[in-house]
Amino acid sequence: MSRIRYGMVGGGPGAFIGAVHRMAAALDGEYSLVAGAFSSDPAKSSTQGAELGLDPTRIYDSWEAMVDGESRLPAEERIQAVVIVTPNFLHFPVAKAFLEADVHVICDKPLTLTVEEAETLCRLTAARNRVFCVTHNYTGYPLVKEARERVRRGELGELRKVVVEYSQGWLSTLLEAEGQKQAEWRADPARAGISSALGDIGSHAHNLVEYVTGQRITRVLADLGTVVEGRTLEDDANILFRTGQGVRGLLFASQIAVGERNHLRLRVYGTKGALDWCQEDPNDLRILESDGSERILHTGGGTLSDEAQDHTRLPGGHPEGFIEAFANLYRNAAGTIRLVEGEEGADPAHAGDFPTVADGARGVHFIHACVESAGSGQWVDADYQPPGERG
Repeated sequence: MSRIRYGMVGGGPGAFIGAVHRMAAALDGEYSLVAGAFSSDPAKSSTQGAELGLDPTRIYDSWEAMVDGESRLPAEERIQAVVIVTPNFLHFPVAKAFLEADVHVICDKPLTLTVEEAETLCRLTAARNRVFCVTHNYTGYPLVKEARERVRRGELGELRKVVVEYSQGWLSTLLEAEGQKQAEWRADPARAGISSALGDIGSHAHNLVEYVTGQRITRVLADLGTVVEGRTLEDDANILFRTGQGVRGLLFASQIAVGERNHLRLRVYGTKGALDWCQEDPNDLRILESDGSERILHTGGGTLSDEAQDHTRLPGGHPEGFIEAFANLYRNAAGTIRLVEGEEGADPAHAGDFPTVADGARGVHFIHACVESAGSGQWVDADYQPPGERG
C-alpha cells in the first residue's frame, strides 16, 4: 500500500513534541511527511522543512497558506492527513480549516479551548466523514490495553474506586518569566485557555480513566491552585469525581511536584481485585488479588490478551515506551483512514482504537466543569455526550 501523505502544522526548531510525532508516524512506514507549516516564523518553517528534506514549494509560511496550497494540488498529490502540534489556541482554527478541505486530522490535546469549538469539530468530522485522532498517547501502551481488557472481562469484579495522578516538577519555579518557550505559552490564558496543569497533563489522566474503565466521569469537585507566585493559571489540581456507574475517584495533576518527571499512575480497585500501572515503568502491570497476593505482568508475556499482544512490538525483556505508544495510535489511525478511503486491502484490525474527536470533546468539557467547580466550591455535573453520541 502507498504511504499516507501528511503535513504538519507546528513542530518547528526547538519543539519537542513535533519530533516525537514524526518519529511515531515513521515507525511502521504507514506515513510520508510531504508538507508543513512548522512555525509562525516563515524563516524557521523553511529551516525545519529543509532539514526534513521537503520540497521547498511545500514548505509554507503559515497554516492558512498550507490549506490553500495543498487544496490546489491534484488529489493524488495533496496531503491526506494533517498533524497539529501547536499551542492550544491554534488547534481549533487549524483543524476546522483542514476538515473543511476534506483532510483527516491528528491533533494534540486538549482538543480546543472551548466546548463550543469542540462540538463544531465533532460535527465537521462526521459531516465530512473524516478520521480525527486526538493524541492521548498513553492509551497506546500495550499494558494499558491489557488493563482495559481485564476490566472488560470482569476480572476486577464490580469497580469501586479509581485513583489517577500525573505529577511533574518542571514548573516548580516561575520558568515562564525566564523566556522558556514551552512554559511561556502554557502560562498564557490567551494561548493555553482557562487551564494550565489540568488542560496539559490532567487531560491525559482524565482520558486514561475513561479508556481503561469504560466509564464516564459525570460529577466533579475540584480544587485548582496556583502555587508559584506570579503565575496566572493553576499549576496544581486535585479533583474528586464520580462515574456514571457510581465509582468514586481521585484525580490529581501537579506541575510543581519537585523532583517528579512524568509520573502518570493509574490504580483501579474492584470487588475481586485491583490493577496498578505507571508510565515511568510502562512494561509492568501490577495485579492485586483479594487474598493479599499480587502478580506482575510483563510486556511480551504469554499471559497477555490478544489486544495487548497486538500492540507489543518487541520480545519480552526489551523495553518499549513513549514513541512506540504514540506509534500504535498512528498505526491504528492509518488503518482507519485506509478503510474510510475505501483502499483495497485495508486491514480493519484495531480500526477506531485511538482517542477520537468525541473523546477530545469530553476532555474539554471535563476541564471546564472542573474550573466551574473550583470557582464555586461545589460538586458540578460533568455528564456530557458530544454531538454524534446523543440520542
